[in-house]
Amino acid sequence: MTHGLRLGYGTNGLTDLRLEDALALLADLGYDGVGLTLDHMHLDPCAPDVAARTSRVARRLGELGLAVTVETGARYVLDPRRKHGPTLLEADADDRWSRIRMLVRAVRIAADLGAHAVHCFSGILPAGESADDGWKRLADGLGVVLDAAEEAGVPLAVEPEPGHLLESLADFHRLRADLGGPAPLGLTLDIGHCQCLEPASPADCVREAAPWLRHVQIEDMRRGVHEHLPFGEGEIDFPPVLAALADCGYQGLTVVELPRHSHAGPELAARSVRFLRNGGTR
Repeated sequence: MTHGLRLGYGTNGLTDLRLEDALALLADLGYDGVGLTLDHMHLDPCAPDVAARTSRVARRLGELGLAVTVETGARYVLDPRRKHGPTLLEADADDRWSRIRMLVRAVRIAADLGAHAVHCFSGILPAGESADDGWKRLADGLGVVLDAAEEAGVPLAVEPEPGHLLESLADFHRLRADLGGPAPLGLTLDIGHCQCLEPASPADCVREAAPWLRHVQIEDMRRGVHEHLPFGEGEIDFPPVLAALADCGYQGLTVVELPRHSHAGPELAARSVRFLRNGGTR
């Protein structure tokens, strides 16, 4: 039993499939929704006809009965030579604004898709830059995006990411304090990341994060190793995690996040939904 949770699968784990084929696959497998990464191989946020493409995707999601969360973790969507770059932490203002504009575009795409939230992350602090400067740039950049999110009525769900400036739940709360706790600011909680580096158990992290939870990513992982693993290949005890999500009243999607497994995407999507529908028991 999944306790009534709404399950999704991330398109960053289905990059060998056309988007229309990936969506049809997930609907056929019984998923409730999709974590849609904006990227050149699926829905390119930088394409000149992105509005028309978004309209077609929205129509198809409706036909298939799939909910959606927009994810912005594409590796090279802005710069073909810098993974996840540029970020909101860059010293160069033009670089920062490249990321800000893309996130604002993601908010508008999300609104057109009827998405539950827009996911984003801070990025890695550039070498030679101070953490204080990084936090100021992060708050300033996200302030612009949050204004767009409030206008669009779409929450922004920031993800703590191992190795990034904002990598933990404590860091998320620092950001909230720096920004004054704006209503559109929410949290993406990656269950594997909790196992990787949080002091509390993944289930306790869910309970702690519950008031700000807008998006959930889920996969297996080992302590101290940031490697997204198929279910059963890591150390996470999933039944308490799924129960905690249900008990806290989380209403968004719980999206399987296996971005390095696209070569086996269809098989892993099928295995993952069976695992989660079975309550996370091996």
